[in-house]
Amino acid sequence: MTLPWLATAAFGLEGVVARELRALGFADARAENGGARFTAAPQDALRANLWLRCADRVLLVCARFPAASFEELFEGTRALPWADWIPKDGAFPVRAHCARSQLMSARDCQAIVKKAVAERLKTAYCLQWLPETGAAYAIDVSLHGDVVQIALDASGEALNRRGYRTWNGEAPLRETLAAALVSLAPWRPGKPLHDPMCGTGTLLIEAAMQAANRAPGLRRAFACEAWAMMPACAAAEARAQAQTAYNPQAIAGISGSDISADALALAERHLRQAGLEGLVRLEKRDVADLSLPGPPGAFLTNPPYGERLGNRQGAEALYRALRALADRHPGWCLGVFTGHPGFERCYGRRADKKRRLYNGRLECEWLTFLPRRA
Repeated sequence: MTLPWLATAAFGLEGVVARELRALGFADARAENGGARFTAAPQDALRANLWLRCADRVLLVCARFPAASFEELFEGTRALPWADWIPKDGAFPVRAHCARSQLMSARDCQAIVKKAVAERLKTAYCLQWLPETGAAYAIDVSLHGDVVQIALDASGEALNRRGYRTWNGEAPLRETLAAALVSLAPWRPGKPLHDPMCGTGTLLIEAAMQAANRAPGLRRAFACEAWAMMPACAAAEARAQAQTAYNPQAIAGISGSDISADALALAERHLRQAGLEGLVRLEKRDVADLSLPGPPGAFLTNPPYGERLGNRQGAEALYRALRALADRHPGWCLGVFTGHPGFERCYGRRADKKRRLYNGRLECEWLTFLPRRA
């Protein structure tokens, strides 16, 4: 049974997620605004949940149809074969998102879809009321330009919830975004990687998991595991295969430093909770004094943005310190994720590559500085 799916992604990461899907064997994966579409059997969609590093959620796409009125939304939803997806005891909470649509009330759209699905299921199962005591089949309703997409959320909690981070710090970097930055960086496993402002360690943990071929969802559950359409042993088999693929011995040369002892203590805790304790080296160092021995590698970092943390001058001083760090390490690359529009001016050099991304709602840039040729 092959079904249509959508791996949702933050703006700018749709192509990254499509490449991830193709690498997982989903040859028809194609990027579009908001994510990447692919077709797969239910057990393979579970595997996508387990392995995708940069996607936000995996959705089973039930239908797309025009809906410029609440009546069209109701009738279009009620016409769908909901009993093919949701059993008689299934719970079906509804969430809605509306953008550039005539139907701008997400709350009203939720209520209408809930009522339409309930009517269809009660008719299909000859019931007067629906218990909703079974597995969750969360319904995702998205309206854009008077076209509605209705889907079932196969992920449950968002995919950035890896389970290792219990405290986000002052300026959190979402795990899925951190994984994308590592994927886009001028670094590959086996080469040295250092984050000179590592904070609570998210970039380092995502890099270590990529180096070790560790499935990011290995230690968490997904909503679709409990779905009636899912083969009984699918989750156990997928996790067993992922555990076999995991090679912690491949983590080498990944390290980080920070001037904050509190941040480093949290980074150590997150490494421990990720099962990576002792595999990533951390030390308390000021970036201005940092000097690393050994072969060239890559610096990857997400420094303070200034405005968001209320210390613009201090942030700009750190950018100049990063330039001095790069000058002390000829042959090293630098990848910087920043929301400061004047980073290149402070750094004293234009980036070799730029990519616009978002940290939440904050527009940022991923800047790559390659080594200068002699």
